[in-house]
Amino acid sequence: MPRREQLLDEVTDHVLEHGLIGLTLRPVAAAIGTSDRMLIYHFENRDALVSAVVQRVNERAVAAVEALPSRRTVRAGVHGLWEAFSTPPLQALITSYVQAAATGLLGEEPYRSDVQASNAEWAAALRDYFVRCGAPPRRARRVVRLVDASLVGLHVDLATETSDQLAGVVDDLARAAQGLAHPETVA
Repeated sequence: MPRREQLLDEVTDHVLEHGLIGLTLRPVAAAIGTSDRMLIYHFENRDALVSAVVQRVNERAVAAVEALPSRRTVRAGVHGLWEAFSTPPLQALITSYVQAAATGLLGEEPYRSDVQASNAEWAAALRDYFVRCGAPPRRARRVVRLVDASLVGLHVDLATETSDQLAGVVDDLARAAQGLAHPETVA
């Protein structure tokens, strides 16, 4: 594995364990056993490193969604996705993405373009997942928008709500997504 990729994986692992907020080169370099100069050599600057980490987080998140087993229905698929959001590895990956968004990184260059590309890959993985769960391809994009935004919001809400409180909300979302995917079944 090229040294740049190895360093990126190590920094990403560090971020997943310790968070993205307040990330600076010297402490992260020391934590992974290298120097800030080596990080600058491979990534040019902190912005480029953080952008690469956000992309790597997304790659891992996409791989986690692609590995999810198909469910019999969209409703069951929402529950399966929420379960994945609530457990490793996807839990830490989503948390890192939320931290990047919370620090304002995602809307500003140099991150904006990279994040748009990552978001497109993420949405495609979710679309494929929901198609595997029975969503008609022509409706899957709308299901993804509803479910993704809602589950990310609920993921943040884990700090204030118990899992029992969220279970009912997730089931309401799952029913809505099922109805969006198959409106002919909604009475």
